[in-house]
Order: sequence, then structure tokens, then C-alpha cells
Amino acid sequence: MRRIWITFLWILCLGTVLNCSSIALVNPQLNREWMLVSFKNYPKEELIRKQAKIDLTAPSEHGKIKGGAFMGCNKMFFTAAFKKDGTVKFSDIGSTLMACRDMKLEHDFARNFETMQYFKLEGHFLILNDNRGNTMKYIASDWD
Repeated sequence: MRRIWITFLWILCLGTVLNCSSIALVNPQLNREWMLVSFKNYPKEELIRKQAKIDLTAPSEHGKIKGGAFMGCNKMFFTAAFKKDGTVKFSDIGSTLMACRDMKLEHDFARNFETMQYFKLEGHFLILNDNRGNTMKYIASDWD
């Protein structure tokens, strides 16, 4: 009986340690709507006019957030996994298929968004970077 009890406690402790080492980041500061204010050579005025943004307000499930984006034409959707080590992984990226006059921003965003690998929160800013020096800078929409 004592052996069973010790085995049970060992498994319980092991499970606790493995759960504590989870790398998913649940940060209420991330769960907001973010307005894109800096991306490639696009003027800030154009990003504002097109209402360029990402939405991370959905509740986190298993360390992932089902998000959305808008760059002036189509509604986009994705899954984001923010990690404690400052890395981020975007997956399951898709969008509606409406045709609009000027879709350059949308195409550039779609091509670059999934390559973003790192994130940083600085005050009311969210900054995404990849390993090639590309950056996307957002400001919390409830701040502006």
C-alpha cells in the first residue's frame, strides 16, 4: 500500500512540474485590439485611413488566441501562440475573398504576418519582428 501511495505522489509531483514549465503566455495586456501604426514604408496616415488592425480580444484557449485582422478590405483570421520567451507563432491564417481597388497593404501584410517570430510589449505598444529585420508596430486601440 505504501508503495502505491509513493508512486501516486511521484506521478502527481511530476505532473505538477510539467504543468509549471508550460511556455504559453497568458497576458491580459495582449488581449486587446491593436492598431497598426508602422509597417514597411506605409505612411501612418494610410494605415489609419484603412483602419489597419489586429484583434486579440478572444479568450486564450490552451495558450492560443483566435485572432482577426483587417487591412481595409477583407477580414482575416489566424491563431496566435505567444510564448514566455518572447516568441510568437501565427498559424491557420485565412481571409475572406472580396476584391477591392487597392489591396497592396493587405497582400504585404498577409505575406509578412506569418513570418513574425518575436514580440515585445512596450507600454501601450506591441511590436512584432522576424529574423530578417521586418517589423510591425501596433498601439493598443483603447489607448489612442
